Amino acid sequence: MCGIAGALNQPASENVKRMIEKIAHRGPDGSGVQTFARGALGHVRLAILDVEGGIQPMGYENTWIAFNGEIYNYRELQSEHLPDQPLQTHSDTEVLIHLYRKFGADFVYLLDGMFAFAIYQDGEYLLARDPLGIKPLYYGAGADGATYFASEIKALQGLTTSIQEFPAGHWLDSKTGWHRHYNLHADIEPFAGSEADALPLIKSTLREAVQKRLLADVPVGVSLSGGLDSSIVSLLACEGTDQLHSFAVGVKGSEDLAAAQQMSEFLHTQHHQLVYTAEDMVNALPDVLYYLETFDPALVRSAMPNYFLARLTSDHVKVFLTGEGADELYAGYDYLAEFNDPADLQKETIYITHALHNTNLQRADRMSMAFGLEARVPFLDVKSVALAFSLPAAWKLHNGRVPKHLLRQAFVGDLPENIVNRPKQKFSKGAGSSDLIAERASREISDGEFSAEEKRLRKQWDYTLKNKEALYYYRVIREHYDDSFLFNTMGHSRSL
Repeated sequence: MCGIAGALNQPASENVKRMIEKIAHRGPDGSGVQTFARGALGHVRLAILDVEGGIQPMGYENTWIAFNGEIYNYRELQSEHLPDQPLQTHSDTEVLIHLYRKFGADFVYLLDGMFAFAIYQDGEYLLARDPLGIKPLYYGAGADGATYFASEIKALQGLTTSIQEFPAGHWLDSKTGWHRHYNLHADIEPFAGSEADALPLIKSTLREAVQKRLLADVPVGVSLSGGLDSSIVSLLACEGTDQLHSFAVGVKGSEDLAAAQQMSEFLHTQHHQLVYTAEDMVNALPDVLYYLETFDPALVRSAMPNYFLARLTSDHVKVFLTGEGADELYAGYDYLAEFNDPADLQKETIYITHALHNTNLQRADRMSMAFGLEARVPFLDVKSVALAFSLPAAWKLHNGRVPKHLLRQAFVGDLPENIVNRPKQKFSKGAGSSDLIAERASREISDGEFSAEEKRLRKQWDYTLKNKEALYYYRVIREHYDDSFLFNTMGHSRSL
């Protein structure tokens, strides 16, 4: 896991050096810039695979790459497509270079993983982003004629007058333009079996997704809140790990801490926990918003415990697995109880899954990478996503059932009964921190102040402030980012 930045059409190496300095937190293990006649690639490295040899930007003859992410099937791709190609490292990055040289941009179709990368070859370039946008990528035009790109918004401020998010599931080839390499809708084939038939398939698909995400040359851990999703991931990760590290955070007396301790004892993990206070949250908020790059209230609320979780976890491992995506795939959010028609529920869950790239996945990426930590999300493996949406949406309707009934039933015999039946809680609520900042905002912001700002932002940016909490966050984040950078890229969670 790393951070990338670069310039296309102009060398601009000094600008790229400044860009990677702004995202140095993403790659504490090294950095580099490679300059060309019509471009420059920059990289900051978090060493996960081939710790000694996988230095970037990486080149072979006239082909260079700056890569952020993990390709879980890179060894299979090497064996199948590059059997006679001598390699200097055992990193996934080097395999990508040779696949591009052999297949051109179409090699993106072969990749199983999370990624954002730039490849440069003799003035031509390829930019690509993974199917769901697990790894971030932004770009914009500079006054010097260069096109700049980076893993985070902060690296582009001062270089571009506007910014766009690179779309998930796409690549951009300088010779042939935009191409879409993933379409969730096209991958949905209706499941032909019964609900009972689906349960073992859910389990086996998630087991495979978790096991492939244990790929690393460094220790791997798990986020363990004691909720259903993280407990499933932890259970399956234990099958491939001799001593799994688990991590939990919360305020004193929070439900997550107690449930996580129970699950740790059940799974025999090496457990770590951190208790934080309201004062800790207030002190951390400016940093949280700086790294998060959004002030959407639902995301900020959940980012707060994520921030402390990442800080704790990074002291022990470089990689950890999380339960992100389960609520989208299996209709876990409380507001989805409003849906009584299966077609409407299917449409909504597909929509919020497509929106993850600048909602929950942005929060997961930014908070982990703020501490040089890689987060992996097995529920959002493309096979797991395809299976979940192939199942009849009628099976996911709440209608008297506990949310995520299918997922609970798939693991009913594998986890403690109270964990399987534990009600859905947002991470911020389970960690005990959901209302602390909101109460502070209500005290400090007058009704008149809120009304004036709500009208201004609606008129100028077509954005409706949800509440005083949102305005509180906005005022803090505006110390770091211009409105044009925030509103052009910000996602909006529907689950607050």
